[in-house]
Amino acid sequence: VAETLNAVLLSADGLVVSHSRTVERADAERLAAICTGQQRLARGVGQLFNGGGVHQVIVELSDLWLFIISAAQGTHLAVVASQEVDAEIMSLAMHNLVQQVGQKLSTPVRGDFDAFGGGDGPHA
Repeated sequence: VAETLNAVLLSADGLVVSHSRTVERADAERLAAICTGQQRLARGVGQLFNGGGVHQVIVELSDLWLFIISAAQGTHLAVVASQEVDAEIMSLAMHNLVQQVGQKLSTPVRGDFDAFGGGDGPHA
């Protein structure tokens, strides 16, 4: 979409899965952390008012837009766009992209890490 500046695919726990070439890795990681926080805030509103799951978070700033949508199991797609972007077109384009390639965007749920080997799983 015209006026798109950066895009990050992130796991539900805030790790960068992939990012556009327009953003440095460190900035992509910061954006992923911010987006995870935004998702959690939105989930809190949904829980408080029985609003259901979060489909999309849109943040409008003076000069930018931030769009965050659920991409697949365990992932979210975040896009930063200039203020000139048509928010409706961006939202629709992101949803279409996720519908077309959503299964390939999923990340498996990470299991619990047991650094001391006290769990029931296999041991080395």
